Amino acid sequence: MKKDLTRYRNIGIFAHVDAGKTTTTERILKLTGKIHKIGEVHEGAATTDFMEQEQERGITIQSAATSCFWKDHQLNIIDTPGHVDFTIEVYRSLKVLDGGIGVFCGSGGVEPQSETNWRYANDSKVARIIYVNKLDRTGADFFSVVKQVEDILAAKPLVMVLPIGIETEFRGVVDLLTRKAWIWDDSGDPMNYTVQEVPADMVDQVEEYREKLIETAVEQDDAIMEKYLEGEELEIDEIKQCIRKGTRDMSFFPTYCGSSFKNKGVQLVLDAVVDYLPNPTEVKPQPEVDLEGNETGTFAIVDPEKPLRALAFKIMDDKYGALTFTRLYSGTLSKGDTVLNTATGKTERISRLVEMHANSREEIESAQAGDIVAIVGMKNVQTGHTLCDPKFPATLEPMVFPDPVISMSVFPKKKGDNEKMGMALSKMVQEDPSFYVETDQESGETIIKGMGELHLDIKVDILKRTHGVEVEVGKPQVAYRESITKTVADSYTHKKQSGGSGQFGKIDYIVEPGEPGSGFVFESKVTGGNVPREYWPAVQKGFQSSIDKGVLAGFPCVDLKVTLTDGGFHPVDSSAIAFEIAAKAGYRQSIPKAGPQLLEPIMNVDVFTPEDYMGDVIGDLNRRRGMIKSQNSTPMGARIKADVPLSEMFGYIGDLRTMTSGRGQFSMEFSHYAPCPSNVAEEVIKEAKERQAAS
Repeated sequence: MKKDLTRYRNIGIFAHVDAGKTTTTERILKLTGKIHKIGEVHEGAATTDFMEQEQERGITIQSAATSCFWKDHQLNIIDTPGHVDFTIEVYRSLKVLDGGIGVFCGSGGVEPQSETNWRYANDSKVARIIYVNKLDRTGADFFSVVKQVEDILAAKPLVMVLPIGIETEFRGVVDLLTRKAWIWDDSGDPMNYTVQEVPADMVDQVEEYREKLIETAVEQDDAIMEKYLEGEELEIDEIKQCIRKGTRDMSFFPTYCGSSFKNKGVQLVLDAVVDYLPNPTEVKPQPEVDLEGNETGTFAIVDPEKPLRALAFKIMDDKYGALTFTRLYSGTLSKGDTVLNTATGKTERISRLVEMHANSREEIESAQAGDIVAIVGMKNVQTGHTLCDPKFPATLEPMVFPDPVISMSVFPKKKGDNEKMGMALSKMVQEDPSFYVETDQESGETIIKGMGELHLDIKVDILKRTHGVEVEVGKPQVAYRESITKTVADSYTHKKQSGGSGQFGKIDYIVEPGEPGSGFVFESKVTGGNVPREYWPAVQKGFQSSIDKGVLAGFPCVDLKVTLTDGGFHPVDSSAIAFEIAAKAGYRQSIPKAGPQLLEPIMNVDVFTPEDYMGDVIGDLNRRRGMIKSQNSTPMGARIKADVPLSEMFGYIGDLRTMTSGRGQFSMEFSHYAPCPSNVAEEVIKEAKERQAAS
């Protein structure tokens, strides 16, 4: 049976921490008949937050996919995390969405994290509607949030409803298209509302905003615009058609308001999802790439008849086994099918398919293009892998994950828990591609690496609760790098004579700083065969395998160019291994002469604070060696953006809360590497040497 894809909406709900995103998801599930008792986040009982950590911290860490129905349309909702250390989750979810709801707090407005998420959504070209929540809160102001969306996000909100009353007086909204007021009573039941005429004191305001709405919308269609300019009354369907097109092209974002907690205003948001957000066939199809990652020029067209193309965007472990959340872009997937994973080159059989509702599930026989389903029991699939028809292989654009900036050692408190910890960590790595685990060769310690302090805190928490492994953690370590500042021309000869055949390899080379971000570059300019061509790769390998350990403190060396200029060889004693050894020794000999320096990760820090504390916050960031880039006053408080070294940001959230009486917030993401001041570098090098000596 071919499904009607025009009745599908794959949507995500994304927002800043505490803007009420999970409560909004709860209300949507309640209204669409999926839950009978509404779970409250503040009671720790929300349906999509089913990990203990989520219920306790009141934040959503993992995105859960849920299906529900509204007005004969199937909505697949992906609940995404709002916290910056989990932006990787947001990014992954956006990749598989066709549309989104951006939730903003009526009193907090556009907060630092909403900006990052908004930028990600722009990059992923996801059409959105805006929902300004918490209008019942003290200090709520719908119009000021609309203005912030224009100023801070540089986006164009299209106001679709106006609030009736504000703060404790908030009773409902006026739908500008129909000129009807939706008013809810105080029972808290979302179904207890009446549709009335517009309150007399709002008539002028409603007309003014309705006029603006129509003027913006008709720009999308010349014929309708002409009709409007000639003074004809437009049909509501004609206006909706224009809004739908403008939303899809991201020319503007239909904007709604309400209070999810008080159950007011959510129905209109659901109507907007159905009316304005695109269905899977209206979104630009995913580009296919070959195994090297180059675009092939073909696309995964949303059509059940085409070959299978599906993207695994999330892996979750639960009591029934590993679940692989998968978005089908084209083709059909049925129980018993064999699919090819293009990342591993291996095929796997699909044993069970389920449709998810938060943490319960329904078994299904097959799924098709446009669906989001979970596959049970996949063995070697990781986030970002493409599953496809083995007869027609192709890869969807691979997801790119950032390098970790922070690491710490973990070891089990109980002696016998080593193996248990190892198994738990390997599961966690599969679930989260921005989380890395490695063993320190020298000390034998297990090191976990991630995107920030909170990211690793929560991983340690998951180890304890989900996997029952209590661990001790070492001090967080910053991922420093080393580079060089001078160009050095040098020469090294490796020769060894013993018994039988000897070893001989002579290289002349130049070591120089590379462009920032270039990594390691090797070039050979040898002419005349003094170093035969077959030995060049050995020289390259020798240098390349050495850059993992810098000469100052053993951190990886980056942005380095090595040019082989000349050398010498022996017809009997020379071999690839001799040249590789020469290159390794050459690295140790030359890098110390090339002005080595330590680089540290600099974070993009975005702080929100009430005005009164702005001076303290800026002073504190300066003490942390921060460079203030901008400071703006908003009606809600001050926004300060700064570049600050990661090493100075440990424990910042506690200090910020103390400084701002608990009202400050911040978000940070990795920006770039920059040279360390000498006093800091000396300290880091001394610590690194002590660690090496101890191990």
